[in-house]
Order: sequence, then C-alpha cells, then structure tokens
Amino acid sequence: MIARMWEIRASVNGFDELLTWVCDVAVPRVEVLPQHVSSDVFSSTDNRIVVISKWRHSPESLPAPPPNLIARAPHVWDFTPVDR
Repeated sequence: MIARMWEIRASVNGFDELLTWVCDVAVPRVEVLPQHVSSDVFSSTDNRIVVISKWRHSPESLPAPPPNLIARAPHVWDFTPVDR
C-alpha cells in the first residue's frame, strides 16, 4: 500500500473554484484506476487543499490544476505504512 499526499495552495480568490475542481474533476479521474483504493480531500483556513489517496502500487498523479486558481504548484509526497 502506498499513500500519496498531494497539497496545493489556492490563489487568494480561487479557493472555492479550486476545491470544486479537485472534488469534481481531479479526484474522480484517479478513482477509476484499478490500483486506486481510496481518496480523501481536506481543506484548511489558509487556502490549502490536501488529497490523501491510497494505492495498491504505482500511484498516479492528479491532473494539473488550472493555473489561474493556484498560488503555487502542487507538492507531492508518497508514504508507505510502518510496522510497529
């Protein structure tokens, strides 16, 4: 299992539209892939949106967001579970 964290900061006036794009366009595009397990979307009060998706193997990237809605490019990290 691989967890991918995708984080982006919306432009000052683009938060609502970017959140809608993430929920209605970006996440549905990866949810149909056979290696996809689940995805959760989170938002913060400082215009950030985070998607945490879980994959059986080989995580896929979310599509590129509309440039006019973002303050900076997305950051992406992959994680694997730790046995403890």
